[in-house]
Amino acid sequence: MNNPIIETATVRLDADLGGSKEEVIRSLAGALVDAGRAHDLDTMVTDLLAREAKAATGMKGGIAIPHCKSEAVDQPSLGFARLDPAVDFGAKDGPADLVFLIGAPAGGGKEHLKLLATLARNLVRSEFVAALRAAATPEEAVDVIQGVLTPAEEASSSSSSTPTTSHQSGAAAGAAGAAATTGVATATSGGSGGGGSTTRLVAVTACPTGIAHTYMAADSLAQAATARGIDLQVETQGSAGATPLDPAVIEAADAVVFATDVGVRDRGRFAGKPVVEYGVKKAIDAPEEVLDDAVAAARNPNARTVTGDSGGSGAEAGGSGANEHWARGLQRAVMTGVSYMIPFVAAGGLLMALGFLFGGYDVAYVWQSLATDFSLTDLPGEIWALDGEIVTAGTAGAEVLSRTGLSLYIGAVLFAIGQAAMGFMIAVLSGYIAYGLADRPGLAPGFVGGAIAVSLDAGFIGALITGIVAGYLVRWMTSWNVPRWLAGLMPVVLIPLLGSLVIGLLMFLLLGRPLAAVSEGLESWLNGMTGSSMIVLGVVLGLMMCFDLGGPVNKAAYTFATAGLAIDNAASLKIMAAVMAAGMVPPLAMALATVVRARLFSEAERENGRAAFLLGASFITEGAIPFAAADPLRVIPSMMAGGAVTGALIMAFSVESYAPHGGIFVLFAINPVWGYLVAIGAGMLVSCAAVVIAKSARRAPAPAVAPATVAA
Repeated sequence: MNNPIIETATVRLDADLGGSKEEVIRSLAGALVDAGRAHDLDTMVTDLLAREAKAATGMKGGIAIPHCKSEAVDQPSLGFARLDPAVDFGAKDGPADLVFLIGAPAGGGKEHLKLLATLARNLVRSEFVAALRAAATPEEAVDVIQGVLTPAEEASSSSSSTPTTSHQSGAAAGAAGAAATTGVATATSGGSGGGGSTTRLVAVTACPTGIAHTYMAADSLAQAATARGIDLQVETQGSAGATPLDPAVIEAADAVVFATDVGVRDRGRFAGKPVVEYGVKKAIDAPEEVLDDAVAAARNPNARTVTGDSGGSGAEAGGSGANEHWARGLQRAVMTGVSYMIPFVAAGGLLMALGFLFGGYDVAYVWQSLATDFSLTDLPGEIWALDGEIVTAGTAGAEVLSRTGLSLYIGAVLFAIGQAAMGFMIAVLSGYIAYGLADRPGLAPGFVGGAIAVSLDAGFIGALITGIVAGYLVRWMTSWNVPRWLAGLMPVVLIPLLGSLVIGLLMFLLLGRPLAAVSEGLESWLNGMTGSSMIVLGVVLGLMMCFDLGGPVNKAAYTFATAGLAIDNAASLKIMAAVMAAGMVPPLAMALATVVRARLFSEAERENGRAAFLLGASFITEGAIPFAAADPLRVIPSMMAGGAVTGALIMAFSVESYAPHGGIFVLFAINPVWGYLVAIGAGMLVSCAAVVIAKSARRAPAPAVAPATVAA
């Protein structure tokens, strides 16, 4: 390589870089900027801390590998520090004294990423780590690191179009480099050859960024497999590319290991195989335990197997891992259902709001008759309605609609399309909760349960229950030990049939009416809330929307609000307004803060602030995440304060929103508009003031990091 990824200028030996990982990360990132390998310190630090927020990068043995892909990085780079004192990076066995900061360009080529992957693989080699701890000078440390990268450079420059699978023992750096290049690592026992006593395993490793943990997990498993005499082949689904395992190898495997923090690509290839699932850090820290569990699963006829047909697509699967805590698996499944439901809610709700814009609010009473009984060549004139029915003019108790002609007809059609989209909401929620728990076989029973929940007026609560029950039911059914000739029919015929039958019977015979009563009780409770009780609810919803800025708590509040739109009463419309208004506050407040007190923010944050104005106005709460990732202890409480104020004022002003999304761009669907804008403005000012005060209070120690910022 003409440009090595490390140089002496990016090495710090026996250095005190601060007492927290944030300080260490900023210092090493500053070294890369000073060396001309990156151009924007604050953007790079923000990207590194965002990766840290996903999962700790501390490894066992006193090692940490903070890393990221970033627009601020100009060339693949490595900063290395041997710390004194050590700093906590989240490893269970204590703080880290060896820190490798890896920066990759956002659009970097795969050859560069292969070098970074090779470095990561060598971090599980004790002799490599020992050599770095013994290095006396930065030059010596660079030589040690370049020594393990040289084989990968040679492999990259001489590789042919046909990938080669490497057989490695974990001690050979050259083999590690080849494995990083091909995306497949293999560990074989030396003595068993093809004998029937050897356990054959296949594994997939994958982490969110695909730079470090993916490859460390692969090599850690490979080394442990070699020591145990296990035949293991690993597919690394990382940024350096992946060579899929040979279908014949998968077919011959006794069990599968999924060591991933993200979905497994083409999971259906492993259908029917016994499986154990962990995160990548488990495979790095305790590979022996992972392999022992996989061997036990291979020998257990009742072990959980990979679901789905063998022709699976590239979509990641939903099923919870066998070793995942049930509560975490359930939370993830519910969030899966919510994420699939939101597009239907957003599209349907906005179309209904447009229907109000064209046809007037009273179009909601007779939209079905207007959309089906009239046409572009037969437009409605003056329409009278009573109890949702079109009646003759002058009928006692009837009211005339506010619009006529083309405007009324278009409004009714838009409202009808929106209602059709919203009609899928409950079934989609239930179906994809089941999918999150049991993968594709859970879809049919989940959707059927959701559709029945709608027909029985069990609503949102019914969808939650049917999705969860269907998911766990199907997950149990996929564990049945059936003859091979029947196994192919299970996911496409028997499981959908039996699952749908059981869920249908449960809903009609046992659960439907009680769940409908609960939904009716919730509706009555919301309708009965007035005055201070509604204000308290607004405060709670505002706090939830701003707590994790688009995370599970935020989504829970949003789901509660959108589910209420199906009820269509005054209380649910106020809840929707409170949730949307509070969700707009964080990005708007941070954008305002970068203008009011620009000196408190970096250039990158000021740039993010300009974009955050539009994101906040559009009700995209995630626009505040870059600020929260860089300074969570000051930003998040400040945002929650403003969100609480906004939620309370929305309820106090009795603001209603007929649209589930859109921010200021759906003001036509909000009443009264003045109350909505005042509530958002008040929350925005409170959060802005709070974050400015909080950040100003820490200005005294700032000079410690100021030189690096200036150098950027």
